Amino acid sequence: MKDGRIDSIAGRAGSGTAVLDARDVGKEFGGLTAVRALSLRVFEGEVLGLIGPNGSGKTTFFNVVTGVHRASGGRVTHRGRDITDWPAYRIAQRGIARTFQHARIFHNASALENVLVGRHLAARSRMLHVLFATGEYRRREREARECALRNLEFVGLADRADERAGDFPYGAMKRLEIARALSLDPDVLMLDEPAAGLNPREADDLMKVLQEIRAAGRTIVIIEHNMRIVMSLCQRIVVIDTGSKIAEGSPKEVQGHPRVREAYLGRGA
Repeated sequence: MKDGRIDSIAGRAGSGTAVLDARDVGKEFGGLTAVRALSLRVFEGEVLGLIGPNGSGKTTFFNVVTGVHRASGGRVTHRGRDITDWPAYRIAQRGIARTFQHARIFHNASALENVLVGRHLAARSRMLHVLFATGEYRRREREARECALRNLEFVGLADRADERAGDFPYGAMKRLEIARALSLDPDVLMLDEPAAGLNPREADDLMKVLQEIRAAGRTIVIIEHNMRIVMSLCQRIVVIDTGSKIAEGSPKEVQGHPRVREAYLGRGA
């Protein structure tokens, strides 16, 4: 850090329309500062990686942006609209969908029912339509089911739509969670360590899904420790340590950055 500025290598990185803009976001738990004045912008159609050592504040930042935690300071906007401190359901309805580090699915529901949860949150049928099962309600239910099946097919789980989700191997649970997030038709897809806990084959299957999502032009923010995934998927990477941004740039730029190497490997690395 020089003269109070982030030792960044890519203030020039990222262009176009800023979909998500976090300015000086902070989060404290009692006397512990988990995220410290963190600023980043996510541009339309890009894949942005958020990396850093364990405990650096990555997931806490996700939780603040998506309404799981209330910010202690700073501001988050989505397409110019201030969403700071909005509840999680409202942020999801606005088009910011996420997955979690440890897959959160309904174990006793089928794969299809899990994905329909995301679609129903996006659709928001009126109560009278639901109570009286109107033609409009039936049409929306049919469309929701078709959308859910398409997303299950997209992640390679269409043939298991009616199976109990709790019986899936962990890698399939992770892909199921992505299918549910996609059913929101998100403007921004936020993935928290999608490869965590996966074996090499499962990670390869996940990588194919993520590459297809990127090819479809989705805006993605991803936290991931699997550097093969990060370096091949992301156009731009933000690195944080102890809750603060320490570097930003292309994959090639951050790989050789001395502060990044120090954060991961220690001084003298």
